[in-house]
Amino acid sequence: MINILLAEDQALVRQGIKMMIEQHPSFRVVAEVANGKEAVEAYEKHLVDLVLMDVRMPVMTGIEATKIIRQRDPEAKVLILTTFADEEYALEALKLGALGYLLKDADAASLLSSIESCLNGGISIDASVAGKVVPRLINRISEPSGVEMVELTSRERSILQLVGDGKNNQEIAEALHLSIGTVKNHVTVILQKLGLRDRTQLAIFAIRNGVV
Repeated sequence: MINILLAEDQALVRQGIKMMIEQHPSFRVVAEVANGKEAVEAYEKHLVDLVLMDVRMPVMTGIEATKIIRQRDPEAKVLILTTFADEEYALEALKLGALGYLLKDADAASLLSSIESCLNGGISIDASVAGKVVPRLINRISEPSGVEMVELTSRERSILQLVGDGKNNQEIAEALHLSIGTVKNHVTVILQKLGLRDRTQLAIFAIRNGVV
């Protein structure tokens, strides 16, 4: 089973989202919290595969909670789910390493698809904010100095291109006839070679350098 931590301050909305999540036979909500502080505490307490995080919550915002969780566990997978199509929120969340920014008016199929994508290393950004956010990310996230594409093997370049195209690990594995584990290992090596923090920066690097 995939364990999901749900952080949402409105009880009725939280119950509705939980019902949508648990339509998937492999997903279960392992903890429900009403603010960012509780989300940080619950992440430490439970075995969590993905955090579904609201933005505007009392005590501590979802952005602040995402920052703390990602600092403590750089491998943490966070998907932002919010009412607000706010590019600043989206920009900040993605810079902190969130793997997606989804609006609450999404249907169950879109929500489940986004969760699956994030679990597989993909990035999901709602179409209403993607057009504004992606160009700003490309301009604002600086690439490491001295990076040369020649450091990458042809296999690594192929994987980098597919990451830049928004493909998740499963899709990359199928496209290149590799196992998911092999793809994950390659992505880790590419990140280390380029001195990048996470998959979001890797996708942006691919776009900035014309790999895509």
